[in-house]
Amino acid sequence: MDGMDGNTEHLEGEAGSPGSALSRRRFLGAATVAGACAAGTSLSGCDAPASGDPGASTGPSERSRQGDPDWRLRATGRPESVVGYTDKSSVLPGEGFGLYVSTASPGFRVSAYRVGWYGGAQARLVWRSETMDGRVQGASHLISATRTVRAGWERTAEVRTDGWPEGAYLLRLDASSGPQRYVPLIVRSRSAAGKTLLIHAPATWQAYNLWGGYSLYEGADGQYRTRALAVSFDRPYDGDGAEKFLVYERAAVVLAERLGIPLAYTTGIDIHFAPSVLEGATAAVSLGHDEYWTPEQRQYLSRARDAGTNLAFLGANTCFRRIRLEGGLRGEGRTVVCYKSDYRADPLYPDRPALVTTDFRSAPAAAPESLLTGVLYEGHPTDAPYVVHNAEHWLFAGTGVKWGDSFPHLVGVEYDRVTPGALPRAPIEIVAHSPLVCNGQNSHSDSAYYTAPSGAGVFASGTMRWVEALMAGTGDNGRNHGMDARTGAFVTRTTENLLRAFAEGPAAKTRPAPRDNVGEVYGLP
Repeated sequence: MDGMDGNTEHLEGEAGSPGSALSRRRFLGAATVAGACAAGTSLSGCDAPASGDPGASTGPSERSRQGDPDWRLRATGRPESVVGYTDKSSVLPGEGFGLYVSTASPGFRVSAYRVGWYGGAQARLVWRSETMDGRVQGASHLISATRTVRAGWERTAEVRTDGWPEGAYLLRLDASSGPQRYVPLIVRSRSAAGKTLLIHAPATWQAYNLWGGYSLYEGADGQYRTRALAVSFDRPYDGDGAEKFLVYERAAVVLAERLGIPLAYTTGIDIHFAPSVLEGATAAVSLGHDEYWTPEQRQYLSRARDAGTNLAFLGANTCFRRIRLEGGLRGEGRTVVCYKSDYRADPLYPDRPALVTTDFRSAPAAAPESLLTGVLYEGHPTDAPYVVHNAEHWLFAGTGVKWGDSFPHLVGVEYDRVTPGALPRAPIEIVAHSPLVCNGQNSHSDSAYYTAPSGAGVFASGTMRWVEALMAGTGDNGRNHGMDARTGAFVTRTTENLLRAFAEGPAAKTRPAPRDNVGEVYGLP
């Protein structure tokens, strides 16, 4: 999986003309410490967590550990009260990372919570620092050519991850005056052989990040025309610091860990740089909002499918934007470049068309995402019931659904559908077919399933609310768009069926083949 030569998306059909992309939203939008942990200090752990040895593996012993339900933020205060970022989106276990913090408080502490099941607590305290001196860091810097904001702060501390199990982490910054913020970090796996690989999406998190006034969607004046053309990881995330992870990824991680299937963890950026993590993986799971991919990431996932790795796409609008990763202040891959509709201004246009940053389906190197995922992003915003089309499909086993059963609000805010003319070269089955209205136009959202010649199964939910629905009816994550406990139970059981089946190896060997019903559903000859 090391090269980029040749086209490996063997199942992909002709590019076709799936229609022009709809306008996008704004709303989505290792020294030992002696005494107090001073600024710039190397931290290997000022305190040991009360929950015991933090060096446990991610096997059954980790699942059985006691969680810490107080991992949630209690108060965020003003945006500048306490914020931070790391100089790496992910690390291997035992690696260090730089932490950059700005706070008006005289001091702060850092707590590292690993997200998982933990008997329903959803996180475990793995490490906590002593109190460090607080300081207000300098102003951010704007690179005018691409309207890229970089904080460029001085490093507050170097943190070691010795003994931290692989997984998704929330670093919680607790200012001494009360405000709190998160900083997300993935402790990634070197290999996913024999495991289900959960793929986190920091490139998408960063695309929507408005810290400093600029994202890939809008500029300081709120206008699309003044948006950034490149965004940097060398700055904090806006809001609570981890919104995209908490809304679109956390619940899927918690569910997967509760099931006890063998798991591995990575990011889309890490697949770009180190695709060997995919070798031998039973499944790879794209979580709830995974929009921004490099062409290399897409090609490596296609190769994994063609080698027998099952793929699950639990959101919508997946693999929609083609991006490029460039360096930043702290190393490679620290800048996400995407010119989108201004692709002709991309420095690689027109000489390197496959790397020009725009939508995958668009010129100059059109390759609709549906050739991999099976479904094509169509639009937003919408809010519609999810309607079951094949109640007998193995995905829905144990849910008790019948043909035509519906689940209010499960389709939204963005959606995908199976689009004739942009299909993988394989029979594909629509298992849910949900009527909707988007921007005054009637359409449908589809959940779809196909299998590759390798035996790999590929499932796409067709709605961005799938992972949010795992929390429906629990009181977690707010009202979840009005989705109820019945919807939560249905999506939970369906996702359990999916993950358990995909953890067994190529799905075609253990589950019925998909029935090609696209023509029937869409009334084609």
